[in-house]
Amino acid sequence: MTRRYRMADESDAKELLALTERAYEQIRRLGIHFAAAHADLDLVLNNIRKNACYVMEEDGRVIATISIRMPWGQQPGPYGVPHIWWFAVDPASGKKGVGSELLEWLEQTILRDSLKVPFVSLGTADKHPWLIDMYERKGYVRSGEQDFGKGHITVYMKKQLRTDL
Repeated sequence: MTRRYRMADESDAKELLALTERAYEQIRRLGIHFAAAHADLDLVLNNIRKNACYVMEEDGRVIATISIRMPWGQQPGPYGVPHIWWFAVDPASGKKGVGSELLEWLEQTILRDSLKVPFVSLGTADKHPWLIDMYERKGYVRSGEQDFGKGHITVYMKKQLRTDL
């Protein structure tokens, strides 16, 4: 079992769409309106083209993806730092630490060590039954809320990555 991380490219779009559809099925059943939960091929391609979209491969197959929106991009996060979004793990790989491994790699290798960001943000739905608790266990703290009229409140969370800046 060989895992590797890399930046996604347009040739990954169909595979990422299929992964996202599987991974976000529970979100759709919960009635939470995350953009990724209702993605189509155009939205996947837009994400790859305009954000930093990473994949985790295992034996040549994409098993997880995570993206960051940049402060200068189309949809910046609320704090002027990279903002995590579109985080999906293939349910067939779930409960094995794949998501935690990918998130930790992104936080440390890309955000902390390469981009030198002091902290990162993300947003999740207040109505999700376990995501807020999961992110808090991973060191994220609540930092704000916003109602975008999607039927839930977006809870913003931040995680300190560097204290030397």
